[in-house]
Amino acid sequence: MERIEVELFADPGNDAVVRLPPRNFPGVLIQGDSLSIIRGDVAEIVEACDQGDVGEAREVAALLLSNLDELLDRYTAALKAHDIPIPFYQAP
Repeated sequence: MERIEVELFADPGNDAVVRLPPRNFPGVLIQGDSLSIIRGDVAEIVEACDQGDVGEAREVAALLLSNLDELLDRYTAALKAHDIPIPFYQAP
């Protein structure tokens, strides 16, 4: 284990926005339990697709997309609050 200093751009929590040295842009630190939930959601989508249940797959995918949109909104808001350019294209 190595201890390093990082920059924190949003309140710490399950999805802290931090910048690690020597990265140019911050990233999102996702806690392990939250990562496991995301993985479970994707597995549920795959299982529904395998069973031909497109409606269930779409429902779970829509919820996952909404959660990821919230995370991305949090990330972009943190960068904008610190005058850091967004490192990807954002549709208008």
